[in-house]
Amino acid sequence: MANKHDTNMSNTNLQLKRKLTLPLVTFYGIGTILGAGIYVLVGKVAGYAGMYSPIAFLLALVLAAFSALSYAEFSARFPLSAGEAVYIFKGLNCRSLSVFVGICICLASATSVATLLLGVVGYLSVLIDISDLLVIVGLALLMGLIVSWGISESVLIATVMTLIGMAGLLLIIWVARDNLNQLPARLDEMIPAFKFSVWEGILLGSFIAFYAFLGFEDIVTVAEEVRNPQRNLPLAIILALIITTLFYTAVSVVCVLSLPTTQLAQTDAPLAMLYSTITGRSPMAITLISLVSILNGALIQIIKTSRILYGMSRQGWLPSWLGKVNARTHTPLHATLFATSSVLLFALYLPLLDLVKLSSFITLFVFALINFSLWRLKVHQPAVTDTFTIPCWIPVAGFFSSSSFALYQLFYLLSG
Repeated sequence: MANKHDTNMSNTNLQLKRKLTLPLVTFYGIGTILGAGIYVLVGKVAGYAGMYSPIAFLLALVLAAFSALSYAEFSARFPLSAGEAVYIFKGLNCRSLSVFVGICICLASATSVATLLLGVVGYLSVLIDISDLLVIVGLALLMGLIVSWGISESVLIATVMTLIGMAGLLLIIWVARDNLNQLPARLDEMIPAFKFSVWEGILLGSFIAFYAFLGFEDIVTVAEEVRNPQRNLPLAIILALIITTLFYTAVSVVCVLSLPTTQLAQTDAPLAMLYSTITGRSPMAITLISLVSILNGALIQIIKTSRILYGMSRQGWLPSWLGKVNARTHTPLHATLFATSSVLLFALYLPLLDLVKLSSFITLFVFALINFSLWRLKVHQPAVTDTFTIPCWIPVAGFFSSSSFALYQLFYLLSG
């Protein structure tokens, strides 16, 4: 019989199990991109871009796609759970910067989950009278248990929640189908003129819409649990972006055809308003679906944080106990416990508003570093021919677009 020391050694040497197929990892990506953002952001985009909101979403897609394609090539070259930390190390050969970036991403993810949990508390307080502390602690522990259960099980649950979120968007499109029939007659209203004032509004709208596409970067953190990662990771990133873009475009078209853009801009729940306006019924179904989407985003962020901690530990950059894998569940239990505890700490004790703003800036800063790292790697170490690759100009464009967004966000942080 193995003694305790042998068991610990076996846990250290165990690897994550490759259980995720292309459909599962694609839905994982769709879930983290969709989240609950579209249920709120479409109104904010309409406030700037007006009837040109669909154009703003498409422009945001182009800007996000540069970084997404850089992630896709990196994930094919180095399919490791530490994700961005490994990519930056491979491109810039700076361990301290890689560790710093990895820790920053974990902090940003934990902050994001804490914010989402507080959002759930806000929703539930309208529906039922329940202790905020009980909701936060209960949901955080529940999600931690799900992530600890197994990667197949947790991603399958995330997939079901993703399908529910997608069903909510399809429901909005369905109830507004009569307004959608107006599209051919009103198409001219959605084609912008070549005027600075028009495109200024579209650009400002695209700044907001850009955040609706964030989440594709989370896909790479499950790299060591994906089957055939060199093929499936880049495909999953691209498919997730295409599918979410179709939803975003359809929903934004429906919204601007169904309600005045000024009305959309004045509410934090534009899809719920659209549903109740068209049907005359309570938007309870959309509200509950929004809750599911919020929880889905939180679940995926905990998976992401635990895998980054695990991956950095395996690289020797963090304590070895974070890299231990449970022999029964094949999940990094210590890293998951640490991630869940961090979420609880942030949700219960820290003021989140400034941290949320900071986490957005960190994400854009990391995108800029990733694009620069890939460009440098492609110049000095071209990929083998059978690996997914992109032209050199894409990471260059991604670097400049991400840097511009980061500077804009920094200006917003300092002025606010």
